[in-house]
Amino acid sequence: MQSLRALVIGGTGLISTALVRQLLERGDHVVVYNRGLAAIPLPEGVGRIVGDRADPRQFAADLAKAGTFDAVFDMICYQPQDARGLIEVFAKRAGRVLVASTVDAYIKPAAKYPIDENAPLGGINDYGRGKAKCEELLFDAYEDTGFPFTTLRLVHCYGPGGAHRGHIVHSLGGRTILLDRLRKGKAIVVHGDGSSLWTSYHIEDVARAFLQAAESERTLGRAYNLSGDETVTWDQYQRLVAAAMNAPDPEIVHIPTDLLARLWPARAATAADNFRFNNIFDNSAAKRDFEFTCRIPLREGLAETIAWVDRTYGFDNSDDDHFYDELIRLWRESCASMEKTAEVSRKSCPQS
Repeated sequence: MQSLRALVIGGTGLISTALVRQLLERGDHVVVYNRGLAAIPLPEGVGRIVGDRADPRQFAADLAKAGTFDAVFDMICYQPQDARGLIEVFAKRAGRVLVASTVDAYIKPAAKYPIDENAPLGGINDYGRGKAKCEELLFDAYEDTGFPFTTLRLVHCYGPGGAHRGHIVHSLGGRTILLDRLRKGKAIVVHGDGSSLWTSYHIEDVARAFLQAAESERTLGRAYNLSGDETVTWDQYQRLVAAAMNAPDPEIVHIPTDLLARLWPARAATAADNFRFNNIFDNSAAKRDFEFTCRIPLREGLAETIAWVDRTYGFDNSDDDHFYDELIRLWRESCASMEKTAEVSRKSCPQS
C-alpha cells in the first residue's frame, strides 16, 4: 500500500482523532488544519496548519501554500460557504476529497425504512439542513467539473477521544449526568414510550470507513449511509449503557416527547427533532463498494468508552443537578392526578 499525503480538516474532534491515528498507523503523512484551540495534543509526527475555516479568504490562502494532497478528509464542512471553499481550493489539488455528512440531512419521519441514499434531503434541524446544502453543492461540482468527492452520512458516533466525553447520548442531555444517575441506581427519563429505534457505532469503525472509501474508485461522486448494524430501542440502548458500566438495570420513566419539547425546549430539542423518529438506515451500498463493517460490538464499545470517560473526566455529580428528580416528581404527580380524575369520571359516567 502506497502511503498518502493526507489532510484532515478538523483533526481534534471525536472521529478526527481516530482518523488521524489510523492514518499514522498506515504510514501516511498527515497534516491537520484547524484553529489550534482544542486542548487535544496531536500525535507525534502530525503537521498542523493553524487557520480559521470560517474565513474563506484565510482558508484559501493557508491551504494554497500547503501544496497538493492525495486525500483530503473534511470533518467540519457544515455550511454552504464551507463546501464552496473546499471545491475552490481542492478542485485540482486533491486526488480525493472525503466529506463527513450526516443522516440528519434526511427528512424525518421517513416515507419508508430503512432509509437509503435515495431518500429526499431537507434536514431535521439547522445542522442537517446545512449539511444537505453542502451535499447539493458537492454533487453539482462533481457533475460540472468532476470534483473528486465522496460524502459519508454518519449516524451517532461514540468512543474515547476528542473533547466530547465519549458522546454517550440520552434523551435530555446533561453531559454525563445520566451516567452518574445510572451508577447510583436513580430513575432516568426516556422520551416517548422508549420504542423508537436507534443505532450507534464506534469511532474506530467510522474512521476506518473513511480510509476505505478514499481508496475505492467506486465511491467517486457518491453519498453513502454509514450506519451501525445493531439497531436497538431507546429503552434497550439505556439498558445497554447501564450494563456496560455494571450499573443496576435502570428504572425508566417515559414522558411524552411533545410534552418535554413544550415545557423544556432547550433540554428536549434533540429528542423532539431526532430521537423520537426511527433511525434505521440502509448501509448495503457502503458494504458493497468499500467493505464497510462494524467490528466493535455496541456493548463492548460502550464499556470501553464509559470507562475512559470515568478515568479521564469523571462523571458530573447528579446529586447537584435537580432537573431530573423534579421532572420525574412533576410527571408522577400529574399522572396520579389524571388517574384520580379518570376514576371519578368513570364512576359518574359509567360505560355500558
